[in-house]
Amino acid sequence: MTSAVGRVGTLAVPAQRVGKLQREGRAAYLFLAPALLFFCVFLILPFIFAIVLAFSDWGGFDLGTLKWAGTANFGDVLSFDGTFVKPILVNTLLFAFGSVFLATFGSVLVAYCIDRLAFQGFWRVLYFLPVVATVVAIGNVWKMMYQPAGLINGVLNKLGVNSIGFLSDASYALPSVTVVQAWASIGGAVLILTAGLKAIPEMYYEAAEVDGANSWHMFWSITLPLLRPALLFVLITQFIGGLQSFALIIVMTGDGGPVNATNVAAFEMYQRAFKYGAWGTASAMAMVLFVIILAITLLQLWVARRRGEETS
Repeated sequence: MTSAVGRVGTLAVPAQRVGKLQREGRAAYLFLAPALLFFCVFLILPFIFAIVLAFSDWGGFDLGTLKWAGTANFGDVLSFDGTFVKPILVNTLLFAFGSVFLATFGSVLVAYCIDRLAFQGFWRVLYFLPVVATVVAIGNVWKMMYQPAGLINGVLNKLGVNSIGFLSDASYALPSVTVVQAWASIGGAVLILTAGLKAIPEMYYEAAEVDGANSWHMFWSITLPLLRPALLFVLITQFIGGLQSFALIIVMTGDGGPVNATNVAAFEMYQRAFKYGAWGTASAMAMVLFVIILAITLLQLWVARRRGEETS
């Protein structure tokens, strides 16, 4: 009889524990409900609607006019006779890769220098200021600097170089905007990379110094390898931002000119949807851009894992 009571008591303890875990689980879902609802309403449902629109013909506002178009929108978007693949998609990739390369190279250099200076907090805040400033302010300041009578051309004239139409010449417009995009995004990358530098143990540098390694060898063999997880995060976020960016282009060029020289995919989507009412075509462009962003992100993660980096 005693042993039977003991077995019942032993079974009752796990049952009570399971009941407690179930109650805690329900409470957790209850607390998460507002965030999950926000995620579904503003992310999941719009994404599903965008997929539907990509295969439809719709002029906006009235859902009763929505018509199934199949893959016609993708055929128009990906046609080499159109303007989306070239120059718009080409411009987008050049803009993204160029700004990411310049911003990453610049942020690594700045973070490495800041890590060896006094008043590091002051320098981090100073380089983060462009991130705080609005795109309109940044674009207008650089637009004035790029003018024929602006600061940059003034310096070139002093050096004996003729004025350059940075935003009016199709050969210079996209590189000029790319430089501004890179400059504006360095601040956030600097904060992440300086934090990554602080996480590197000092004993590695001390051991390398004892072995006679110079600053360049220590940077290439210690700093850069241990900084790769932070660099991976910077590269992924910079690529996503670069491929989606178009506000700076609107401010500096107005219409993606001259002659579509600075027109990018996100700006073309905006124009097709809100200016021309071609929501199906705009959504098809969005899906193409989404696939490109996803492919580049997965490629970066794959390369990082092949190198044995910790990405979690």
